[in-house]
Amino acid sequence: MRDTPPPTAALTTDHAPAPRPGDSYVQSFARGLEVIRSFSAAAPQQTLSEVAARTGLTRAGARRILLTLQTLGYVQSDGKLFRLTPRILDLGFAYLSSMPMWNLAESAMEQLAEQVQESCSAAVLDGADIVYVLRVSTHKIMSIGLGTGSRLPAYCTSMGRVLLAGLPEDEARALLDAHPRPTHTRHTLTDVDALMARVQKARSQGWALVDQELEEGLISVAVPITDRQGRVIAALNVSGQANRTSARVMQAEFLPPLLLAARQISALLAGR
Repeated sequence: MRDTPPPTAALTTDHAPAPRPGDSYVQSFARGLEVIRSFSAAAPQQTLSEVAARTGLTRAGARRILLTLQTLGYVQSDGKLFRLTPRILDLGFAYLSSMPMWNLAESAMEQLAEQVQESCSAAVLDGADIVYVLRVSTHKIMSIGLGTGSRLPAYCTSMGRVLLAGLPEDEARALLDAHPRPTHTRHTLTDVDALMARVQKARSQGWALVDQELEEGLISVAVPITDRQGRVIAALNVSGQANRTSARVMQAEFLPPLLLAARQISALLAGR
């Protein structure tokens, strides 16, 4: 889509409370992941003290993890500043390569983007966020760039509402209740009851349209991708600029080919 935002970090929702250490919880590994996640577009390189402050670790603890990551090739340093290396992409692409479904989806998405001349994206739900797993971009329509691995809040994005609609109603409400819902534009819905009404509408009609709730001027429509059992496993969307594509045009001209592409992808995934 470009359901898109101000800085990505500002739009991601809070993570669930960390589990308490136990026999099945490796705390050092969890801390290593927190160190990796501390790097972002807003903090592409950090000092040891900054990493420690962002992760809540001691300087000694942060240093051990950073040096371990450096030895493994995931981090590099000039002696003062640390930054991630391209090898870190291996971690994300391990997910994509283990899910050949996205190879099947890419061709249909490219055809869709060419047909409607707008950007097309696929995303999955992770907690209260959506995570982009594939994107075919035709225009830059947002204030920031989106790509594989980008995260956006589910409550104010078209793909997010489709994915929430795939959950049991009480589970979707609990997710919305448990996470912050900041106002991004004058159009942003933040009330849980109002949001649940939109989620229920998306569930009943099979698609969701979001008009300038994430960013002024951004409009998008999304539909579900389902597995063999009909369960929603991902969302597909088309996004554009509201000044050239109204909600009426989006629904009349973009929704039909979008629904067709989603059905094609769902059929491929199900081996039909």
